[in-house]
Amino acid sequence: MPGRKTSKPDIEESRFDYHDDIGATLQEARTNGAVSISADLFEKLYLAPKTDVSGQLRRTFGNPTPIGLVGFLLALTPLSCDLMQWRGAASSGANGIPQFFFFGGLLQFTTGLLEFVLGNTFPSVVFCTFGAFFLSLGGTLNPSFAAFSSFTPAGQDASVGLTTQAFNAGFGFFLVFMGVVSFIFFVCAFRTNVCFVIIFLTLVLTFSFLTVAYWLLAEDFAGNASTANDFVIAGGASAFVCCAAGWWILFAIALESVDFPFQIPVGDLSRLVKPRTKPLPAHVRREQV
Repeated sequence: MPGRKTSKPDIEESRFDYHDDIGATLQEARTNGAVSISADLFEKLYLAPKTDVSGQLRRTFGNPTPIGLVGFLLALTPLSCDLMQWRGAASSGANGIPQFFFFGGLLQFTTGLLEFVLGNTFPSVVFCTFGAFFLSLGGTLNPSFAAFSSFTPAGQDASVGLTTQAFNAGFGFFLVFMGVVSFIFFVCAFRTNVCFVIIFLTLVLTFSFLTVAYWLLAEDFAGNASTANDFVIAGGASAFVCCAAGWWILFAIALESVDFPFQIPVGDLSRLVKPRTKPLPAHVRREQV
């Protein structure tokens, strides 16, 4: 209205509406020294669809996701090469026990807790799950945990426990249910990106192949050794494909973290697979913060 004096709240509301309009057309907007990122960029950095959370923790702290990815990749990539027995490597993976504890376990579990603090539920569950998996794997292969030596007949070497029916059948159950949880993650990954889908699909295959291998050994360790070895190699190949997709995501996040001049795609699916709930209007989100 003519002669009406514009109040400070009106100015602030107009400023927020302006940035909401700009955000719909630009990949990012810089306001008051902070960075507002788009949904697809958020999904690439945090491996999860963008959600509204209270507080400013995501602006206060760094992104923990690449830490967990490094832990996952530096534990699984050498293991996949071991499973495929490249250059004479042993398929047991026992040489990787320290990597399983520190890279696969410590880094991933810590990342999962940090993702939880930031409100990123899906990455938190994924990293904590696989962090615990690698800690468990390292413990199983470490003689001090007596995971296999407990099945060794009296008076024989502890390693004989690895050949027993009880150990191989029991460890196979652990792998099959890791495959189940990986399948759940695989379905959820269709709300993230193509690389994540590939990672969990190949993990399902990896755990399936390894389960078959251990159950074959449980039935007849000597007689099925050759066939079981083929399934172990197949599991290693699937894990290697999984790692290739993981290295690609890590490279993409690293480029984004330093604002590199070019980006590499990860196949965003967050807009292809629509969420069940509709996002709240901008003015409602502001009132909830």
